[in-house]
Amino acid sequence: MASLRRMFFTALLFVVADSAVTQDAYTVEVADDIYSYGNPAMGYFSMFVVTDDGVIAIESVNTSHSQGFVEAIQSVTDQPIRYLLHSHNHWDHSGGGRVFRDEGATIIAHVEAVEWMSANPHPDMLLPDESWGGSRKDVVLGETTVELHYFGMNHGLGMTVFLLPAQRIAYIADLVAPKRLLATIGPDYNIRELERTLGEIETMDFDRAIFSHSASSTPLQGGTKQDVTEARQYIGDLRAAVHAAIETVSSPFQAPYAVTLPKYENWAMYDEWLTMNALRVFYDEHIGPYPWRPD
Repeated sequence: MASLRRMFFTALLFVVADSAVTQDAYTVEVADDIYSYGNPAMGYFSMFVVTDDGVIAIESVNTSHSQGFVEAIQSVTDQPIRYLLHSHNHWDHSGGGRVFRDEGATIIAHVEAVEWMSANPHPDMLLPDESWGGSRKDVVLGETTVELHYFGMNHGLGMTVFLLPAQRIAYIADLVAPKRLLATIGPDYNIRELERTLGEIETMDFDRAIFSHSASSTPLQGGTKQDVTEARQYIGDLRAAVHAAIETVSSPFQAPYAVTLPKYENWAMYDEWLTMNALRVFYDEHIGPYPWRPD
């Protein structure tokens, strides 16, 4: 199994390297001293904050992404990178830490993510230097504060939403992908807990958010709280459509294949993923929500 993982990761690195272009084209200043970074062709986006005392980086993804990410940071500031913050445990978001540690950064993640990382090593993932528990931690650098918010079970483990309260900017990984359906079969999502979390994010005080994935036409510019609202509304509309379809078919197991949602037909991956999304919601409704764990 370990050799298969290494083969997969090596192949992924070649694909990413093949697609690499000038990194400067993928850095946008979204507010004073706050930048988004990412290659739209690869579909992963990060954020960094420049302060008088150093840089806070959010979301390393993998080594290739991190190398470009560090280059992007160094193209706009001479300040050292003090912190790398992970949003959650999944390998496709928490790789590349070595690049930042080599720059002297302290790597931080929620304790639930760190415990999973320890139990599920990956050749591109380093264990963080620090972990934190509970629902809130603040990282303060110079006069800049980044709030780390943990909302419990929703997607993965230790999922953290980042907020810069003074600048009214958030960073949200995986929980929202503007103008795109829920990923495939909803891997490692608890759908009802995701809805709850999105509702709680809607109460947070921000105007703009950078999302780790986005199908908007300008993903590096980020989006707004409306994107969070639309993501929550989509799940509710999908559940209602599944229940309505059950009334029209001879077997409830046929219902997901009868679901249509014209309201969202212009969203990315509508044709490819709608049935898979409906299947996931159907089974949540049929056998109960999963994954699940005690508080």
